[in-house]
Amino acid sequence: MSNTSPQNKSGFVAIVGRPNVGKSTLLNRFIGQKLAITSHKPQTTRHSILGVKSRDEGQLVYVDTPGLHRRGNHAMNRYLNRTAAAVLQDVDVLLFVVQAGVFNREDKLALDKAIKTGRPIILAINKIDELEDRADVLPFIEELNTLYDFVSILPVSAKNGIQVEELELKLLEQLPESENIFPEDQLTDRNERFFAAELIREQVTRQYHMELPYATTVEIESFTEEPRIYRISAIIWVERNGQKNILIGKKGEALKKTGTLARKSMENFFQKKVFLQLWVKVKDSWSSDEAAMARLGYTDV
Repeated sequence: MSNTSPQNKSGFVAIVGRPNVGKSTLLNRFIGQKLAITSHKPQTTRHSILGVKSRDEGQLVYVDTPGLHRRGNHAMNRYLNRTAAAVLQDVDVLLFVVQAGVFNREDKLALDKAIKTGRPIILAINKIDELEDRADVLPFIEELNTLYDFVSILPVSAKNGIQVEELELKLLEQLPESENIFPEDQLTDRNERFFAAELIREQVTRQYHMELPYATTVEIESFTEEPRIYRISAIIWVERNGQKNILIGKKGEALKKTGTLARKSMENFFQKKVFLQLWVKVKDSWSSDEAAMARLGYTDV
């Protein structure tokens, strides 16, 4: 393929929507490998992540964003909303994602912000695999069709891959004719330290309940690459001593389990052996302090 062909299309696609509609799962499905961490808990995604998909017809640069939401008084919530909103200004097309059968106030907030950009919007109705009867999506499509003149509306399943290829082709049609933006073998703009931290945070999010995942973040203290192994040392930051005790668990068993699962995820992701050391430390109310957040890497905006 020649990426100088006048028929070649290339551009940026922002994946937007409220929290927990499957945006990160959809990004991973498009790219064909895991780039964004996922869980059933809202606001798992905290950073915008580029995923580059090179095809014979051109190149789509997907931007996964934190979910837009109304809970905006907390410093972390403000950061997430700013990150998501900033991405919308610099893309060619928006992929607006909703959950099949659900459209609430936060969906409306995300749609309103998308409309204000003036960019073309394609609507993906995700999680159709969870419907007892897929025909139930038809009246939902009719309802959403009254809200905005979407370029296309497609029911999909990011989890099972249903109609994801068709969705990608619809997105590609909306991109400008141009040379590819990134080399064809590049999949993302993030480095390995970033993914190591995210894979640890994913396991914290999945293994612990209630509010604990929202009070944690991960800092990579050292990352050494040797020919056959990555040696990684990381700190899991929490906001209170009680949270630290929960993360460590009785005789350190909880932290050992989290570390084992994170290490296995890293070995699958990096395709290398990983030696992982985890520490838990307390930084009081870090997620309410924008300066503390910036020191911990929350500086996308």
